[in-house]
Amino acid sequence: MPHFILDCSENILEIQKPRKVLEAVFETAFSTGLFEREDIKVRMNPYKYSLVQSGESDFIHVFGNIMQGRSEEQKAELSYAIVATLNTLFPNVPIISMNIRDFEMASYCNKTMI
Repeated sequence: MPHFILDCSENILEIQKPRKVLEAVFETAFSTGLFEREDIKVRMNPYKYSLVQSGESDFIHVFGNIMQGRSEEQKAELSYAIVATLNTLFPNVPIISMNIRDFEMASYCNKTMI
């Protein structure tokens, strides 16, 4: 935990190498001090087909899934930091956004908990 999933237009892969993008999000998340390095997971889902702003605009949207317990201010700062990092890598991409969802500890389970 946490998981950062990047949905993006397929063209994003031609602008920057996927590994560079994943590492940038990873390092930005770690730099906030909210997470341990070994807990951060980052994945990317490029879309060949999408309809954005009534057309085929490039986009990146990050879904941040984190364990409950962070303040609204911490979550806002995390979103801002990651969007700012991506904006530096992709200054000409018109849509870069992020939202954060909390995992509830009561309903969360992973392999190590069994």
